[in-house]
Amino acid sequence: MSSELLAPVDLAFWHLETPAHPMHLGALAFFGPGPVPGQGERSGQSEPILGLLAERVAAIPRLRMRVRDVLLPVGGAAWTAAEDFDVRRHVRRLTLPGGDFERRAVAAAGELMERPLARGLPPWEMYLLTGASEQDGGADGGTLRFAVLVKLHHALADGMRAVAIGAGIFDEIADLRGAAQPPRGPARTVLPRPWLAGPREAAGLARGRIEELGRAVGVGASVVRASRLDPGAHPALTAVASGRRRLGTAVLGLDEVRRVRRAVGGTANDVLLATVAGALRRWMRERGEEPPAADPRALVPVSRRRPGSPSGTGNLLSGYLLTLPVGEDDPRARLRAVREAMDRNKAAGPLRGAGALAVLADQLPPIAHRFAAPLAGSAARLLFDLLVTNVPLPRSALRLGGCPLRALFPLAPLPRGQSLAVALTPYADRAHVGLVADARAVPDLDRLAHALHEELSALAAAVD
Repeated sequence: MSSELLAPVDLAFWHLETPAHPMHLGALAFFGPGPVPGQGERSGQSEPILGLLAERVAAIPRLRMRVRDVLLPVGGAAWTAAEDFDVRRHVRRLTLPGGDFERRAVAAAGELMERPLARGLPPWEMYLLTGASEQDGGADGGTLRFAVLVKLHHALADGMRAVAIGAGIFDEIADLRGAAQPPRGPARTVLPRPWLAGPREAAGLARGRIEELGRAVGVGASVVRASRLDPGAHPALTAVASGRRRLGTAVLGLDEVRRVRRAVGGTANDVLLATVAGALRRWMRERGEEPPAADPRALVPVSRRRPGSPSGTGNLLSGYLLTLPVGEDDPRARLRAVREAMDRNKAAGPLRGAGALAVLADQLPPIAHRFAAPLAGSAARLLFDLLVTNVPLPRSALRLGGCPLRALFPLAPLPRGQSLAVALTPYADRAHVGLVADARAVPDLDRLAHALHEELSALAAAVD
């Protein structure tokens, strides 16, 4: 793959990263027991799986690319092939102590998600998590149970491209890789003017663009440029960063989601967003917090990637701002409010409102992204209170080495100044929810996961 300039949004993600706020996406996948190539039907060894992972990811050209600075454009960076690429630096095995394997895997993944990716290497990592199956108390006679944690820098992949890249480890996708078409050349980046601006001019240009962003999303420029968010507005969602991550998971039945959708209309995603709103309400009240006077705003990312887009086109995303009706106590009214808001967003289109984030990023020169990242990072927390994203998976059943994929929990980055991000993935008639939280701000993440189950059941009962 030839050298390729980072697209403006990718460059923004690259420079927004701090040690306490790494900008990588993730996914935690659990696999059931099954045959492993070369080991028969009931292998208790993880080495064949580790070797299979290494072999498959090494064959994905995008995962051999690293970021390097370039002289022109000033402040820019490019993807270039890592000549010393060694897959062993990226694919590792971690053996967990005995006990509840899934709980221990989630806890271990939380610690691993805290760690930023090495900047001098291709920005991704993959961990094979295994347990002492004899101690797991299962009835599989010692057959290996395992999980895989994938970390991809957001500059490397948006949600849709992360799925496309990560899917390369599965048997069904790896078998088809030979039929894939090669990239159609490096992405063409149009450089805005003045692209030779110095640090002071770059910061001024970025500040002006952020004022434009405030107007575009309906937030006053004085608010967007404010230096802090009122800590009393949403105490459950706003906290000083600790740099530590806690993960939570929930599995929701898509049958209930479809039943609600059939009864009241809208989309399955509307139902899931309303479920998140109701779960937040339950969780806040159990924490002793009254519903806030102003409902929290969620950023709902929207992919602009079309099927068959070449892999080297950078992040292609936009987003909607959605006010979550946490203050509404009627589940049906919450769903109606979500549906109406999402309908308005869709009517306006993905390049207005929060979608202006991506549009304005395209207008900034590379040097502005480099020097204005702290300003942009502070602005993001003033525009929305939490991230809620829905990442689709292929509908067909997936396997790794013949072992069936049982669950996959997407993990979103946690922006500076925020304490919770929610990601959902429908797979095999279930919606898998990955919760990423600041460990100090949200010590009761398991309770929020349980509230999601309660809220979907309450919503289904309300429409019956």
